[in-house]
Amino acid sequence: MNAAQIKVLVIDDEPPIRKLLRMGLSTQGYDILEASNGKIALEKLADGPALIILDLGLPDIQGHDLLRMIRGRNESVPIVVLSSRGDEAGKVQALDLGADDYLTKPFGMDELLARMRAALRHQLQVQGERPLFRAGDLSVDLVRRIVKVGERDVKLSPKEYELLRVLVQHAGKVLTHRFLLKELWDELTDAQYLRVYVRQLRQKIEADPERPQFVLTETGIGYRLRAPD
Repeated sequence: MNAAQIKVLVIDDEPPIRKLLRMGLSTQGYDILEASNGKIALEKLADGPALIILDLGLPDIQGHDLLRMIRGRNESVPIVVLSSRGDEAGKVQALDLGADDYLTKPFGMDELLARMRAALRHQLQVQGERPLFRAGDLSVDLVRRIVKVGERDVKLSPKEYELLRVLVQHAGKVLTHRFLLKELWDELTDAQYLRVYVRQLRQKIEADPERPQFVLTETGIGYRLRAPD
């Protein structure tokens, strides 16, 4: 995907932030649309942005409500949320409402660009789900249910494989504890069950489970599988 063809809608009520994003993203070839409030943002959806950067602190529409509205009109457009430092509950709620990722203010442009690329790759992966996932030495064949690290076959229990499969299907995206529990157990709400299986999975696929390179922890929020190569 060529960045020159990608429209990015920046929704933020702070002119300095919009200017920073406009200048930083334009130099990478992105076509920038801007909205200073929720009303304008909803109107700009008609321009067909390929990705949205959404600040949750807007003057007219509460950020989570706007996120819900956007998802009601477009289920697939990647959304990267900007949030205040330490607002874990707000981040979790945004992700549960359909945001693809989040960044905490202040943020670096390189990190934002990396999160945008991961969100766009994830969208393409979902649209034409690839049967073979690769990230570093890790490979997962979703058709044959074969997991390898380098040339070594990894034997997983059914639940460990289901956890890895869900992570692979959303590689690069933050998945909340609530989402993963619902996907894997339906009725369970105790995140401790999830931590046990994440720990077991790391023991089998990570070179150093205490410093994981594949299954990454998003503290207080959930987990993210490293994006594919």
